[in-house]
Amino acid sequence: MIKWQAMVMMILMTYVTLKFVESKTIDLTLTKKYSRHKPPYSWIGSNALARSALVERQERLQYNCEEMMMTGQIDNNRSLIPDDFRNILVDDELELLYCYVPKVACTNWKRVLMIATGKWSGNDPLEIPANLTHASSTFQRLSNFTMPDIEQRLASYDALIVVRHPLERLLSAFRNKLEIRDERGSKYFQTRFGRKIIKRYRQNATEESLTRGHDVRFSEFVDFITNKETNETANEHWQSMYELCLPCNVNYNLVSKYETLTEDATEVLERIGAGFIPFPSRPPNHGLTAQKLEHYYSSLTLKQLRKLTHLYRLDLRLFDYSLEEVLGFSLA
Repeated sequence: MIKWQAMVMMILMTYVTLKFVESKTIDLTLTKKYSRHKPPYSWIGSNALARSALVERQERLQYNCEEMMMTGQIDNNRSLIPDDFRNILVDDELELLYCYVPKVACTNWKRVLMIATGKWSGNDPLEIPANLTHASSTFQRLSNFTMPDIEQRLASYDALIVVRHPLERLLSAFRNKLEIRDERGSKYFQTRFGRKIIKRYRQNATEESLTRGHDVRFSEFVDFITNKETNETANEHWQSMYELCLPCNVNYNLVSKYETLTEDATEVLERIGAGFIPFPSRPPNHGLTAQKLEHYYSSLTLKQLRKLTHLYRLDLRLFDYSLEEVLGFSLA
């Protein structure tokens, strides 16, 4: 009897989900993007929650873009040039666009796509050296094409973006690129940015700090990136997701979130015909805990927090993130 009740409940839930999807008024272009070579879209079965979440996020992104353009918060009238699409990778065989965002699992996504596109012969993404995934010759970039070719791909290819809370992403970039010592990647950032930050924002800095740039404080880093009087602060590791990926110009029909990374990746890989590839799972205790976030962000003044909020205001709004999720409070 219990089994029959469970089955009836499942059928009812599926029916409600289908009616919910049918009632949407925003054009999701699912027919256009899935009619060529992919199997018919199914709302039931394994990973159904991730499937529903992907569609809901696409709807929300489109709605937020339209609302913010109507209210003048976003100016979408600027003529775009190929270089604006430099962070979007292209694979013509998979008919896929992927906008990579540093500090949002982009290394692992590039690893997986290298296997899916035959650029790596093995099936274990973690066997692929990280530096190989970021080599300029590994992937074709959308910016390499002419505008007519770009527009053709934007109109017909699947488009993937993986997003993360901007304040979590920022702290991850700081810790990985400026705080960690004696690593090749961090030494580059400490030399290029760290020395400059310390010279500009620290009084009575030691000669070692000025020479090595190895001990930048988080508050100094925030002052640096929120200083818009100079273009020396720009870097893709802390540049906004809005600037990197143009989410109101590109119809991202695959909007994944770092918070549900593995579930989303499983569904996306199935969609593009690469379901045989296991997406690397994050190790236990990986990433930023609430205690770490509180430790770093409690060192900032209210003025600094307001500047950060302004810097990432479009990311917060477009992808439905709130300050409360990280700070525990909002800023009026």
